[in-house]
Amino acid sequence: MTDVWAVATGHPIATAAAERILRQGGNAVDAGVAAGLTLGVVQPDLVSIAGVAPIIMYSADTGTVTSQDGLGGWPAAVDVDRMHRDHGDHVPEGILRTVVPAAPASWIKALADKGTLRFADIAQEALDAARHGFEVYPLFANFVAQRAGKYARHPSTAEIFLPNGRAPEVGELFVQTDLAWTLEQMIAAEAAAGGDRRAGLAAARAAFYEGRIADRIVAFHAANGGLLTADDLAAYRVRDEPTHAVRFRGVDVHCCGAWCQGISMAQTLAMLEAAGPDAARCGNDLNLHFLLEVLKRVFADREAHITDPRFMKIAPADLLAPGFLAERLATIGDRSDPLPAPGTVTDPSGDAPVYRVGCADTSHVSVIDGAGNIFSATPSDPSYDTVVIPGTGLSVSSRGSQSRATPGHLNALAPGKRPRLTPNPILALKDGKPWLAMGTPGGDMQVQAMTQVLLQMLDLGRSAVQAVEAPRVATYAYPGSFAPHDVHPNKVLYEPDLPAAQVATLSARGHDVEAWPDRTWMAGGICVAIRTDDRVQAVADPRRAGTSATGPGQPQGGHR
Repeated sequence: MTDVWAVATGHPIATAAAERILRQGGNAVDAGVAAGLTLGVVQPDLVSIAGVAPIIMYSADTGTVTSQDGLGGWPAAVDVDRMHRDHGDHVPEGILRTVVPAAPASWIKALADKGTLRFADIAQEALDAARHGFEVYPLFANFVAQRAGKYARHPSTAEIFLPNGRAPEVGELFVQTDLAWTLEQMIAAEAAAGGDRRAGLAAARAAFYEGRIADRIVAFHAANGGLLTADDLAAYRVRDEPTHAVRFRGVDVHCCGAWCQGISMAQTLAMLEAAGPDAARCGNDLNLHFLLEVLKRVFADREAHITDPRFMKIAPADLLAPGFLAERLATIGDRSDPLPAPGTVTDPSGDAPVYRVGCADTSHVSVIDGAGNIFSATPSDPSYDTVVIPGTGLSVSSRGSQSRATPGHLNALAPGKRPRLTPNPILALKDGKPWLAMGTPGGDMQVQAMTQVLLQMLDLGRSAVQAVEAPRVATYAYPGSFAPHDVHPNKVLYEPDLPAAQVATLSARGHDVEAWPDRTWMAGGICVAIRTDDRVQAVADPRRAGTSATGPGQPQGGHR
């Protein structure tokens, strides 16, 4: 069954990288890491080679599910009181948002623990796209053009993202010579380490965290008021984290932990399962009012309770306790609750609301191989809100934007503390066998989009393609995950192809409804791979730039 594989990623070159690996006999981890690394090159507006890379995996050999946080903590030198004194409640854009870059270590750990190939083997497409360029596509061109003012703030960033003083145009080649240098350093270090695969991978990792790449990062921070040091980089280790498994409509959905939105994904599914399918649907459609009210309570609980688990005041599993879920469900009525307890109200920042500008950073890769191994990863971190380290091509993780600079706040920054991450890949087993890998970009939209796709499939009986393409809704009645963390009570956005009767019902129940643009990227970019017995399928969301592929003779999904 070596040809029974499926892959969906956020970009066609990343999909091609995974497909090459699978055709050559590599496993899902090899293919997923190849795709994930490539996304950091071909989607440099959304994903950083030096960003975050949370991963959840299923091993067909052992029957176990594991996850890696792929998320760095704050540098040891950070001081919340000083940050608040100098910048107020929010971490400012720029170098001060930098946390320890995690993605290189996360990719290499997955490869060393569960893969079969070398770093050089999986880095071919990434290196080629950096060295020789890739063709600029509409989503990338629009993203950079709309943020050209931000990209122009730092010469090292503008040199790459505004070549010749302007945003790149569709069809042009986008070359990243310095980023190619970074990858070449890692490949060369691996080759110099000799023949042992794991020793070579360790050398590639050391080239980033302790070698010439690290030297350039640290020197730039020292010269420009940054906080990242050589000790921060050398000490970094990816954490293996427990997962939360939720029995949902007869399927075991495995979610990541409270260091990200994984616990919120688990709580959403657990509440919907406790309520039963009749509560979540209305005839042949979803009961959108009920779904939105569930989501609003989950996000209220996220704000009240969830942070790096080492700093939480409750156990993450408390949010999944049957009694707690029943109490939360009992508060849902027939009318929209503007901001469910324990809601947090903040003064509006005056910034453009997130439901109009969207949360464009992040991508995804889902892979299921012929043996039944599953790899699901959601790499991220944009380039517009930080500064490129000269000579490396790296926008080092600006994930500090998800922390607060408010002393005493649950998500206040602290040395070594991880920001509460939005990316949260999932996987699912059916009857104990591999079934699904899924994830999406979209910030606070991630849990909402994935939940709607699962409900479309499991409650309404729709195919994966139909479920991904079905119109979506989103609530914004909670403090946003990113600075300035604005709250928009009652606010609901919907895609224009949502039936008018459903829009009218939401409005009649008190929701403040507003249409997104048609087929908008703001509604997410689902990538899903599904396996049923000896058949597989992959679907990439047509709302973004993703593509999918399957082994010879397997059914094709959407947006290939």
